[in-house]
Amino acid sequence: MNLVKVVECVPNFSEGRNQSIIDALANAIKSVEGVRLLDVEFDPDHNRSVFTFIGGPQQVKNAALKAAELAVEKIDLTKHKGAHPRMGAVDVVPFIPLHGTTIGECIELSKEFAKEFSEKCNVPVFLYSKSATRRDRVDLPNIREGEFEGLREEIGTNPEKDPDYGPSKIHPTAGATATGARNFLIAINFNLSTTNLEVAKVCADAVRATTGGFVNVQGIGLDLPAKNCVQVSLNLTHPRRTKIHQVLEVVRNEARRFGATVVETEIVGMVPLFALLDALRYYLQPERLDESMILDLYYLAGGFDPTKKTFTEMSMIEFGNEVRRARATPGGGSVAAALGSFGAGLVCMVTGLSLSGRKFAGIKEEMLEHRHACEYDRGVLMDLIEKDSKAFDVVMDAMRAPAETAAEKKKKDAIIEEATIEAAKVPLTTMQHSFNALTHARLAAEKGNINSITDAGVAAHALMAAIEGAALNVRINLGNIKDKSFVDKTAKEVEKLLKDATLLKNEVLEIVEVRMKELAKSS
Repeated sequence: MNLVKVVECVPNFSEGRNQSIIDALANAIKSVEGVRLLDVEFDPDHNRSVFTFIGGPQQVKNAALKAAELAVEKIDLTKHKGAHPRMGAVDVVPFIPLHGTTIGECIELSKEFAKEFSEKCNVPVFLYSKSATRRDRVDLPNIREGEFEGLREEIGTNPEKDPDYGPSKIHPTAGATATGARNFLIAINFNLSTTNLEVAKVCADAVRATTGGFVNVQGIGLDLPAKNCVQVSLNLTHPRRTKIHQVLEVVRNEARRFGATVVETEIVGMVPLFALLDALRYYLQPERLDESMILDLYYLAGGFDPTKKTFTEMSMIEFGNEVRRARATPGGGSVAAALGSFGAGLVCMVTGLSLSGRKFAGIKEEMLEHRHACEYDRGVLMDLIEKDSKAFDVVMDAMRAPAETAAEKKKKDAIIEEATIEAAKVPLTTMQHSFNALTHARLAAEKGNINSITDAGVAAHALMAAIEGAALNVRINLGNIKDKSFVDKTAKEVEKLLKDATLLKNEVLEIVEVRMKELAKSS
């Protein structure tokens, strides 16, 4: 099964009234090959539009850039009024890993977007959510505080408002933009049977994290004069933990105190099936309900089993069962890549545990930089779990192909050679990215949270095992390749990576031993 990388992008533009501009933005997104526009939501009261589209990482980034450039040209914030807070014509551009990608890869994608957009359109860009370089910029409301009018005075005069990319000066009509990587969220609104804005604000306070509500909820109360009601506008930032029905019931209870009810709900953008199933389970209380029982999924999947998983979608037990089967794939190359991804994951964990608190203030930015970089390596290594098995299958298919004539045999040999070279390149890439992660492991061991020092050591062992295991797979393929220049060049790189990795692993483990003794003395 092919591992397809799918990223979702949900840009928010400060235009919800001019249909021709909204249509132009949609057409700009749809014009990029390989991108599928799934949904367009816009609201005149909010004066805001939300587009949801998916595709390969680079295609999605290019579509976001194309639409963003058009928005800068068409939207003038000096003339913009709406209920929803905003700071830019292109207000926020989040990238979300959907399939075959990780948050680390989306972090890199958001940085690419920020750099290219700011350079081309001269708009200051802030990194937020998982891409944030500062803790106070993780939450979008902190960046957007003051909105376009307030930031117009602060950017360029207040160093705290210096953007991550672009000029230290707000764009005169397009304002500023935030971009970043985040996990999937659900944007949902509850409309109340009252025009009293204070009721909506009280309901928002009851469920919002910053005012004592649910940890994974952001929200505000808004006035909707066109609908003659008020609205509780919410983002559920972790819908697997905080579910739609949980939040809805609290809002209902709060509204009831003021003699109001929830008369309508609105889902903005797309919603995952699991969230709807969670709500259905709560309200219907069926004995059993899961995706395998949804008939539509089977014919929507074109006759394929929608429950079939790639290796990276499997649980550890499921993947282990696949490995133990008496078949060639997934084999040692895939396991090596999996070990590398686990090792890189541990480095991300240690650096992540070295960000909070005064004692880490001096290394916070350095740790965050290494964490982001290692998240990218982890994503590539996860991808290689699938690619290694696929590359081996291609070689075997080529070898099994019939060849009767001399011309057919010559063509078959060329196909086998090309497939075998590719089968060698995949584990070589596993070695390269595992080595990259090992360099980050050294810093994590040296400067990271001492309470997680053994995790840095396990990361080094796992990454070294990945490098050594992948090396075996490279070498066995080199024995079947006729291209001497490729064989010699690759063999040299393999030996260098093994040698350098061994030295680096030993350095990490020596640091771990020293710091373990320090920890023992202090306890």
